[in-house]
Amino acid sequence: MKKERSQTATRSKVGGKEAPQEVALRIILQQPPAGVDFALQKGRGSAYETVQKQRSKGADLEFDFTVIVKTGNEVLPDFAGPFVQGPSGERFVYIDIGTCAGQANTPWSRRLKIPLSGVTRQMVDAQAVLLARVPGTGTDGGPSCAYAWRRSNPSWQWQLAN
Repeated sequence: MKKERSQTATRSKVGGKEAPQEVALRIILQQPPAGVDFALQKGRGSAYETVQKQRSKGADLEFDFTVIVKTGNEVLPDFAGPFVQGPSGERFVYIDIGTCAGQANTPWSRRLKIPLSGVTRQMVDAQAVLLARVPGTGTDGGPSCAYAWRRSNPSWQWQLAN
């Protein structure tokens, strides 16, 4: 029994510090306009790549990935990793759209920001996939972009996936 506890402690601590925790995220982009490419942005600045690229047929698109939860703050988690953008307290994930996702011959050149600010420590500790359902079409009939979609969805939040 003692041996099991020490192995568990070793797995949860690295070099005397608590090891960072990974959290699985799933973004469901709801009914984006057909014929437009969407991709998850990995990296920042000019040194980024688009991954999980998908061309919309008008049905929902899904993006699955993980982020790192930094240790230290017991109330509000802070995130890191290649998919995480923005300063502490204002972290978000980008979905690149149209030319930003590498699509040629499209009038669309946008990025959709999905905030991580609504994720709580309790959600992280549940060790479940966290789900974001985001409208894929904006009020102009084109792909949603930036945070504009939040104006029509002020009560939007991350959820635990079932």
